[in-house]
Amino acid sequence: MDALDARLLHDSDLPWQVRVEDEVTSTSDVVKEAAQAGAQPGLVLFAESQTAGRGRRDNRWITPPGQDLMLSLLLVPQAPTALWSRVTTLAALAICRAIEDELPLQPRIKWPNDIYIQDRKVAGLLAEVVSTSSGLQLVLGIGLNVNTCDFPAELAGSATSLRAALFGSSPRPLDRHPIARALLRHLHHQLGHITDEFCTAIAEVRERAWLLGRQIRATVEGREIYGRAMDLTAEGHLLLALPDGSSLALSSAESVRQVV
Repeated sequence: MDALDARLLHDSDLPWQVRVEDEVTSTSDVVKEAAQAGAQPGLVLFAESQTAGRGRRDNRWITPPGQDLMLSLLLVPQAPTALWSRVTTLAALAICRAIEDELPLQPRIKWPNDIYIQDRKVAGLLAEVVSTSSGLQLVLGIGLNVNTCDFPAELAGSATSLRAALFGSSPRPLDRHPIARALLRHLHHQLGHITDEFCTAIAEVRERAWLLGRQIRATVEGREIYGRAMDLTAEGHLLLALPDGSSLALSSAESVRQVV
């Protein structure tokens, strides 16, 4: 399987400075360290392998070498910091659009941080604010399963990859370069809507929302909340219909599970 080549990921029309490393602990940790050492926004780090990749709540992100796309971006969103939480929504939409551009698949967004295909997780993202000598910056980490087909037993029923969704266990691998280029292109486009046209992005996210209509259990600040996911608010928060007839908008959650 071909290794990622930074030259094939470069696009002179985009503001990214792309690096590819063979192995790192975590792309986000490395980018955080680079930011604190004075790196400029626009740095994008891809890694062929991570030894300590993680998702939300410090869950480990399994990353076999040379199979998938693991990357982190250093950003200073052009918006007040109160709106930086929109980056997660916009990035999720960018991932969906990149997949849709390159492959005949229908990704869905599982609020707040995951992308699903065929009811299984194919990607996750995590945005973290980092304090540097030049001010606050944002590190956006993304893990997208592209070619992995053999998952650990505990993930076999809940995870998938683009290759598995297309071909099952076929030995035919996908070229990661066009998918990565599409992802960087859509990230640049979507992040430009963090203030203007965010409502348009929300409309597209709503069309791809995996949770809507489902009965869920959410953990918020250690408290369990049950309800039916009904809609997304103008800020991308999840609107729940509660059993007592009231409604509640969740701006974040430690975990969200469908109640079967």
